[in-house]
Amino acid sequence: MESIEIRETVPGDLALIEAVYRDAFPDEDLLPLVRALLQEAQVASSLAGLIGSTLVGHVILTRCDIAGSSDKVALLGPLAVDPARQRQGIGSAIVRAGLQRLEDAGVSHVYVLGDPAYYGRLGFVPETVVAPPYPLPAEWRGAWQSISLRGAEPPCRGKLSVPKPWLQPALWAP
Repeated sequence: MESIEIRETVPGDLALIEAVYRDAFPDEDLLPLVRALLQEAQVASSLAGLIGSTLVGHVILTRCDIAGSSDKVALLGPLAVDPARQRQGIGSAIVRAGLQRLEDAGVSHVYVLGDPAYYGRLGFVPETVVAPPYPLPAEWRGAWQSISLRGAEPPCRGKLSVPKPWLQPALWAP
């Protein structure tokens, strides 16, 4: 893999970020969600992966809550990598950098709705204690996953409380 620089995004990155999502998800319009999250105070981190001066990947990590718990938790997503640069470890590098930043900030658990084969390689496991904001179709249950940071104990049973941009049932259904 070519050397990748991972850094927090800046407002001037928006057009480049949007281009990566359009290319990576041609059949899915994630841009309204991405734009809304980038304006959200609860975004813990918005990271860009660059090779040279080219933005080749992006992830958003959003601070969330679990009702009845004081644990600091986050939701990972969306994540996109330029299709021409996929399968080169870029997404993994960006996610690992994001997890490290969250761990440094005292976050104990990170949740994701995504491909178990992909996120499993990064240490995510199926989540059964904390429910997603909306019920998932049966075929997606294995895609709801989490990772514990800093050797944290499992959180109390509950439901993930997400900021407004994530409160769209369509984001949680096929």
